[in-house]
Amino acid sequence: MDMNPRTPSQSATIDRLAHHRSGLANYQRHGRTTDINDHSDLQVLRRIKRYLLPKNFTISPTLLAEMVEGYDIGDPLADQLAADGVRFARPLQQSIMKDGLLSTATSHIDISSETSSHPAFIAMQAQFSEHPDWFDPKLAQIGAVAYRRYPLMLIWLLRNVALMAGYSIPALSLPLIQTGALMHDALPRLMRTYAYILAVSEHPQLDASVHHQRQPISQVLAIGSEGWRQSIKVRQIHTLVRQNLLKGKLSAANGVIPNSDQHHNPDGSWNTAYWGVPINQTDMIATHLQFSLLIMRGLRLLGARISPEEAEGILHLWNLASYWMGVDLERLPKDEAACWEWLYTYLSIQQLDFKMGQPLAKALHDLPRQLMGEDNRRGRFVELVNASVTRTLVGDDIGDGLDLPKSKLRFGVLSSVPILFALDTARQHNNVVADKLEAFRAKRQDNMNWWLKKNDDYYK
Repeated sequence: MDMNPRTPSQSATIDRLAHHRSGLANYQRHGRTTDINDHSDLQVLRRIKRYLLPKNFTISPTLLAEMVEGYDIGDPLADQLAADGVRFARPLQQSIMKDGLLSTATSHIDISSETSSHPAFIAMQAQFSEHPDWFDPKLAQIGAVAYRRYPLMLIWLLRNVALMAGYSIPALSLPLIQTGALMHDALPRLMRTYAYILAVSEHPQLDASVHHQRQPISQVLAIGSEGWRQSIKVRQIHTLVRQNLLKGKLSAANGVIPNSDQHHNPDGSWNTAYWGVPINQTDMIATHLQFSLLIMRGLRLLGARISPEEAEGILHLWNLASYWMGVDLERLPKDEAACWEWLYTYLSIQQLDFKMGQPLAKALHDLPRQLMGEDNRRGRFVELVNASVTRTLVGDDIGDGLDLPKSKLRFGVLSSVPILFALDTARQHNNVVADKLEAFRAKRQDNMNWWLKKNDDYYK
């Protein structure tokens, strides 16, 4: 006989907890996935949970199941085209823009009937020919203006937060290492990534500061804009890398990362049972949040005043970019609070292996002295500042894991907080100050584009 009969509400609570535990127990289908409590002491997770999540937050079994499902899905439209040997980037741009309206970098090509009639190509034409109904160009422009307002902070955060934080996750690092590009051509890869986030955030207000002659864009991420063009190009690159990894054709990690850590299939091909599909839906959303949410959070921590509307605009801007890159919109978190819940959940279950990310971190960290000379004091100082940004904003545990130097003055990067906050406050209340700051931003941005002006036709 039950001496403590349960009330209906107690029974319902117990049933919910049992369902919750059951849901949590079913998510570890891939070797890359850890228990949700394995990284609870990670500094970045403790900070997210303490400052950015509701007090009663618990990981959702539904979200976990969605993430795990996303590991096995790449980019269905682009993958169909790749399977049939179709290189879609230039034909897609040309078929949509017609009559040479694209930049001169895209020369005229003949589009075969097989390509133009391919169902996946037709579907992709529809995706890139016009903006989706949900896209709000005014909101996206508000986000783009805020995103572009702090050029030095932007590249700091791209390099030392968005990219470095990702290097601690083997599932994100291994595809990059396999291609070899980020280890052997770190500067071009960094600047191409920087060029992409600049292209995504290009907006009409920048026209006055543009020195080169080209058609000004009518709105953020306009059809035919540089952000639109690069989204198509990068989507094709991701698709080709995905297909080559699945076939075991990319092997730059051999000799750099032990074979046992790569978890290859016996024939050397990519192990989808362990990693999921390379460059999959879930990992692409993580990259989306690296470029939007993490950079936005870093700007705020360094003193930038980003309003709720600007934050919404930044996420909206990157939602369209991610949609164009092949991400399923239904999988994207809907607002900033949902983004933090998504990121916390994702980081909680990722197998961490700092040794795999160390070659990438070293290549990125060593860039200043490669450019300025091994014995250049300024280069060493810039490296320490960069490492300090990572340690301060991401955490010492990740900084230690990636073998980044630790400066005694590392919290000096936070000296920017009162300065940037004061300048932003003055900008909001004084038009003269705002105009001067915009002129300074434009000049600083132009100086930082030195590599792109030398090597990229668009920025020349």
